[in-house]
Amino acid sequence: MRYIRLTSLTWWAGCFAMLTGIASLALPATGPLGELSRFVALLAGSGDTSPAGLMFLGLGLIGLRDRIERGFRGNK
Repeated sequence: MRYIRLTSLTWWAGCFAMLTGIASLALPATGPLGELSRFVALLAGSGDTSPAGLMFLGLGLIGLRDRIERGFRGNK
């Protein structure tokens, strides 16, 4: 599993972006999880980006990290 690199900062940034996008889709705006929903909105930029954009950004970061690593090693 070459995409999972727990020591890579880019991998963690991609996972964080994906989880923020998923949480902003899944969490309700009101109710007992309202405070958590507001915190996720702050992390997402308070509505400046869509949840789908955050998820694609996360996947892109993870894929880009892998591609750059393979490019430096010379493997294709």
